[in-house]
Amino acid sequence: MNDKVAPLTDFDALDPLREQYRGSLISTRLLRQELARHHVALLCIDLQYLDAARGFGVFADAAASGVPLKAQEYYFQELEAVVLPNVRRLQDAFRTHGLEVIHSRIQSMTRDGRDRSPGHKRLNLHAPPGSKEAEFLEIVAPVGDEIVLNKTASGVFNSTNLHYVLRNLDISSIFIVGVYSNECVSTAVRDACDLGFYVTLVEDGCATVTPELQEATITTIRDRYARVMTTDQAIAEITRVREAS
Repeated sequence: MNDKVAPLTDFDALDPLREQYRGSLISTRLLRQELARHHVALLCIDLQYLDAARGFGVFADAAASGVPLKAQEYYFQELEAVVLPNVRRLQDAFRTHGLEVIHSRIQSMTRDGRDRSPGHKRLNLHAPPGSKEAEFLEIVAPVGDEIVLNKTASGVFNSTNLHYVLRNLDISSIFIVGVYSNECVSTAVRDACDLGFYVTLVEDGCATVTPELQEATITTIRDRYARVMTTDQAIAEITRVREAS
């Protein structure tokens, strides 16, 4: 017997439904039509002091955070050098072309967090109203009257009225960025796909705590639940389509 197990990098070649999903869920032609019609939004997930800043929230005590120090350093290097600058570039591109930029963050309705989901209570994850942990990182903070949704669970669609808001805005396509790639970001991608939105995940606009988790998340999502693009590709597409419309 000379059979070999294909490595992870060959996963796409093993997926018999890849082309079917690509054609039905992430058609580039339809997405470009939605861009031209102004039916596209950028969703920025949880880019706040609670989970995306050194020395605050989850990482206030680095040794007690539950995330190994090596993983923390990788995460913050990716955030600071790559992800946050890219998210800001995307935000600026959307704003320039008059497209919606929507923000979600973890924040309870009450100071003591009694309204939080059971999962967040078990994790002791809490950002009270008005706290530093609930503040957005300045480089990617909302501008003007951009929509902000507060949540206390992983899934922004399950724990807020985002679906209702997007339908009111006549949005049918979403570009998604934020943290963590394998948790809140991945949940948003899958839920948006299930609800019928055309989804684009910006792979260098999201981060998690290890390169292996990042790669596994992107591999699972790519051409099944969403298109996967780089920031440069996304901005080029938005600019090209909007300027031609």
